[in-house]
Amino acid sequence: MQALLGHVVDFVAAHASWAPYLAFLFAFAETLAFLSILVPSTMIFIAVGGLIATGSLHLLPIWIGASLGALAGSTFSWWLGARYGSHLLALWPLNREPRAVERSTCAFARWGGGAIFAGHFFGPIRSVVFVAAGMSMMPSLRFQLANFPGALLWAYVIPKSGELGGGVLGHLWHAVTGS
Repeated sequence: MQALLGHVVDFVAAHASWAPYLAFLFAFAETLAFLSILVPSTMIFIAVGGLIATGSLHLLPIWIGASLGALAGSTFSWWLGARYGSHLLALWPLNREPRAVERSTCAFARWGGGAIFAGHFFGPIRSVVFVAAGMSMMPSLRFQLANFPGALLWAYVIPKSGELGGGVLGHLWHAVTGS
C-alpha cells in the first residue's frame, strides 16, 4: 500500500493538472462499496494535502473533484443496494468483511441519515453503509440530504488535514534546520 501511495503522490505532484480528475477517481473508489475496502484513498488525500501545503497544488480543484467523486460513488452504491439488495453482500470483497457489513447495516438501522453522513468519515462503515441505505429503499432525496453535506465536508476536511499537517511539519523543519 505504501508503494501505491508513493507512486500516486509522485504522479499527482508531477501532473498537477490531472489532480482534480484523480481526486474524482479516488473519491469515487473510496465511496463505492466494492472498491472502498481495496483503495487507500483517505491516505492519498491526506498526502495530497501535504502537496497543497507546499504550494504544488491548490485545494479548490481537489475539493471539487473529490466532492463530485464522493457523491457519484456513494450514490452509485446506494443505487446498487436498491437494485440488487442483499445479493451484493455475498459478492467479493464484501463477503470477506462480515464485520464491516454488520457494523454498517447496524449503524444505518440505528441512525439512518446520520450514518450516511458519518459513513464518509469512518472507514469501517463506509464500504457498506451506502448500500445498506439502498437495500432499505431509503428515498433518493432523503439519502442525498445526508450524503451531500457528508461528501462535501469529507472532500474538504481530509485533504485540508494533510495540508495543515504538512504546514506544521514544514514549520518544524524550518525551526530545527534553519532552512
